[in-house]
Amino acid sequence: MKSLRSLPLSIRFVIPLAAALILLAYALVPLVERLTLRWFVRDLDMSSQMIASTLQEPLVELLERGDRARTNALFRRATKDERLFAIGYCDAGGKLLYRTPTFPESLKCPHGDAAKKHSYAVHQLPQGGVHVSSHPIDQEGTKAGSLVLVHDMSFIERRSADTRNYVIILFVVLGVVISLITVFVAHLSWRGWMEGMRAMLRGEGIVKPFIQQAPSSELQPLVGDLRTLLQTLDAERRFADDVTITWNPDSLRRLLQKELAGERIIVVSNREPYIHTRKEGRIEVTRPASGLVTAIEPVMRACSGTWIAHGGGSADRDIVDGRDRIAIPPEHPEYTLRRIWLTQEEEAGYYYGFANEGLWPLCHIAHVRPIFRSSDWQHYVAINQRFADAVVKEADSDNPVVLAQDYHFALLPEMVRRALPKATIITFWHIPWPNPESFGICPWREELLNGMLGSTILGFHTPFHCTNFIETVDRYLEARIEHESSTISRSGKLTLVENYPISIQWPTPWQDTQPSVDECRRKVIQSLGLAPDHLIGLGVDRQDYTKGILERFRAVENMLETHPEMIGRFTFIQIAAPTRSSLDDYQAFDVQVRNLAAHINQRFVKGAYQPICLKSEHHEPEEVNRYYRAADVCMVTSLHDGMNLVAKEFVAARDDERGVLVLSQFTGAAHELYEALIVNPYHIEQTADALYRGLTMPDIEQQDRMRSMRALVRDYNVFRWAGRMLLDAARIRQRERLAARIGSAE
Repeated sequence: MKSLRSLPLSIRFVIPLAAALILLAYALVPLVERLTLRWFVRDLDMSSQMIASTLQEPLVELLERGDRARTNALFRRATKDERLFAIGYCDAGGKLLYRTPTFPESLKCPHGDAAKKHSYAVHQLPQGGVHVSSHPIDQEGTKAGSLVLVHDMSFIERRSADTRNYVIILFVVLGVVISLITVFVAHLSWRGWMEGMRAMLRGEGIVKPFIQQAPSSELQPLVGDLRTLLQTLDAERRFADDVTITWNPDSLRRLLQKELAGERIIVVSNREPYIHTRKEGRIEVTRPASGLVTAIEPVMRACSGTWIAHGGGSADRDIVDGRDRIAIPPEHPEYTLRRIWLTQEEEAGYYYGFANEGLWPLCHIAHVRPIFRSSDWQHYVAINQRFADAVVKEADSDNPVVLAQDYHFALLPEMVRRALPKATIITFWHIPWPNPESFGICPWREELLNGMLGSTILGFHTPFHCTNFIETVDRYLEARIEHESSTISRSGKLTLVENYPISIQWPTPWQDTQPSVDECRRKVIQSLGLAPDHLIGLGVDRQDYTKGILERFRAVENMLETHPEMIGRFTFIQIAAPTRSSLDDYQAFDVQVRNLAAHINQRFVKGAYQPICLKSEHHEPEEVNRYYRAADVCMVTSLHDGMNLVAKEFVAARDDERGVLVLSQFTGAAHELYEALIVNPYHIEQTADALYRGLTMPDIEQQDRMRSMRALVRDYNVFRWAGRMLLDAARIRQRERLAARIGSAE
């Protein structure tokens, strides 16, 4: 009854208050819109100035060289920012010399005195409002021209509309809140606010939530605003990093000092970067044929730290110290290698069994059935725990940065997390991730997923692999998934699932000492007894059934059938490093490769000529590089691959800007190296046609394609790959520390 009697009084209070607030909101909307427009235009002025300053130095260098292709490429990379609509460059006379395809035809170049000073203006074009800024470019102390930047202002209109709606809704809600203030006071307690703020700072729905419950309903509008703000800031910071940072060992060291306080990195992998073997009474040091080692080793040289790996060389035990450590590289030690020892039984179960007879074929669509045994699984669990224990012993703090590599250590992140809850664990999966149905074949799928979700960051090569993983978790585990931010929260822990396309070192370590392309070609041709104008194709792989070697040989055979004039003029060199030769599938595959090569050679034999030269032995990286430089065509025809660094190694080796890359569409590299000849390796005729096209491609087309691919490999090198992961890890750690401070102040 008391509530009913108070109802008319409440209505008489609420209605006038709501009306007054609504009128006030409509009165404020025009003012807010004018202020919003002024702020955004000022922001675009400053953004234009920053971009112009960033582009000044490389643009002047390219203008002096008259390099039109790289100038256009520089402009295209800069316009990847969704707000930057177009870029143009005008000479001092007001003539438009360079422009991106989106540059409006109606815009005119500044000339005369206008070209000598910075200017900003807003224009209305058919596609909408744009912000146009002109920045003079100095070349050798004189005004050479103007850089014209065009920013799309459509986002201002959208945000103005959002602001208008938000202001109206805010005042309506404010009226209700004021009228019911006594009810909401209890909900807006100090504890509730602190809990909500901690959730948002730790990244609830953004980067890294650590609590399972959502913030209170009163904070939801603030959570949404912070989510949008942080996502925008992260995107803009990533763009700024890519535009302003030249990724190399020095920049990676500076990043560690600035963002991670000089934190030492702990890398965990099965494959060791250097193998010591005993031959004829002496110890030799070799580098394994491994894309993982190719990528990680230069990062460790730059970052220092400890690399934990399985010591499998015949002399590995002889040269370590009492704690199983050795400083490497041998010629100039820069980091520590900690070796873990396995018995033959453990290696057979953990490595050859579960990892390579189970997980490897499970994750690759190569039509080889995975085999799972309980005994192999038990070894896999035990060895993962042994490596995790080694990580804990090598850590010199309670929050180390750990980089766990590949499918051999799916359980290790959770094991390390239990021992070191504050650790930052970055797991990178170097092979593809299958769809949920395929992964469901594994009897221990939940255990593997739980182990991987102990990671702070889980990296894959492509967004497609990230999506497959998230869908797999959604299918088999109870977890909270934020698709918008690509995060998975389980048991109070969160994993950021992100794509980080791996790459190679740029420039290569032997850049200044390698022989010339002509010298490399002459030596390779002489070693095979071929004519100086002989055409050379090249394949470089481990002897693995996922690499498409059989399909590649069949394409060579088809090309010789279709173009008989190539018989006697073309030889294909296949470097195939032996791998996992104790497994039946690999033994059978080795026989198939040798038999097919012999069959094709017998078909097309012509005196001493044979079309396929199969080199089934290990080659050092410097030697492989010489083959890259000698080849006319490099074929990468993987049936399924995470990235395949051979493609990028070939591109990096060709500083003569010649050579053609034939690349499988089923590699991660195909999503980056668009100028390669992309093929379906299962389509033999298509691959054969691409091989012939590469062998007969004009020099000018080779140069255009290779120049573009080399620019991408240079800019998106392995130091950028590592830097992006470490930057994301550093930002997560910063938010954790801030959230912890707020929690301690409660």
